[in-house]
Amino acid sequence: MFRTTVRWIAFLSLVITGSATAQESADVGADEESLAKQLANPVASLISVPIQGNYDENYGADDGGSIFRINVQPVIPLSINDDWNLISRTIMPIISQDGFPSPDVSEFGLGDTVQSFFFSPKAPTSGGWIWGAGPVLLVPTATDDVLGNEKWGIGPTAVVLKQQGPWTYGALANHIESFAGSRDRADVSATFLQPFVAYVTSTKTTISLNTESTYDWDNEQWSVPVNVTVNQMLRIGNQILQVGGGIRYWAESPAAGAEDWGFRLQLTLLYPR
Repeated sequence: MFRTTVRWIAFLSLVITGSATAQESADVGADEESLAKQLANPVASLISVPIQGNYDENYGADDGGSIFRINVQPVIPLSINDDWNLISRTIMPIISQDGFPSPDVSEFGLGDTVQSFFFSPKAPTSGGWIWGAGPVLLVPTATDDVLGNEKWGIGPTAVVLKQQGPWTYGALANHIESFAGSRDRADVSATFLQPFVAYVTSTKTTISLNTESTYDWDNEQWSVPVNVTVNQMLRIGNQILQVGGGIRYWAESPAAGAEDWGFRLQLTLLYPR
């Protein structure tokens, strides 16, 4: 399992390193600067496929477990009419975990999928605010019981943000309650909160700070990773993409959850219309 995790880390590192090298001969223009700003907006009318790798450790009672999670997150906007978009955001995790939930357990496979739909006005409000709201679904797609909850869930989700010059700031939230699934597994009652701020430089570099906090209502526990990332917009041939990474610190976690520091690698493919 460790070798599988290392291969994924090496693959994403090579993609980022190779893409950064290719940037030396890439001509990134003003359109890409606009795209970098759109990427900071979760409900922008922009087709993109973010691939995010997160490595965290110190899981389990003996702090010996580690998890490398690759989130494949396609974003697909659909125009409903002249005034409204429907934004589909999917998070499908590919998980490699070692020594968790017990020291003798290692597993690799798919986790549960979270599917969100945001109904979002095409134009900001008179005050410049951008928002979207709709349903969120938890789909039990995990390939092993240790990688998922074996529960179906549903709830509301919403996002609100404002973009002023190079700055983007706002928050995304959802709440999921399970309604079906295995009776042998615990119910899901979780609230997700993601306040964020991002700054896009004149060189199309995006510096971001966010938390991805989850509150487990049944166990009355917080999980609070704080993420700082730097991503660069570039072009390789006809493909526009954004690559980067950063660090994450677990400010709060359950007793058997991740602790201390982790890291994140990111690759986003863009398909402007």
